[in-house]
Amino acid sequence: MANAHNDRMNDSLVSRESEVALELMLSAWEEGTEYGLTSETIAYAALYTALSDLVATYGEGPIASLSEILSERIRSGEFTIYHTTQ
Repeated sequence: MANAHNDRMNDSLVSRESEVALELMLSAWEEGTEYGLTSETIAYAALYTALSDLVATYGEGPIASLSEILSERIRSGEFTIYHTTQ
């Protein structure tokens, strides 16, 4: 019973930590666009930084596998915020 409670607390802390990280990223993104950077430039910098950090932590193999999974998720539309009609 205590383990289930601890798991929920840990999940809550991780969730809150993720929320704070996202808020900080969005704030930095906004600051970059106000500075005159394009969203595309910021996105590439963010991807490079994230992938470099993940490779340093987990190694090339696991992150290459992750990128293959992300490729499938991107193609399936998981990251599409809006759809264009032609």
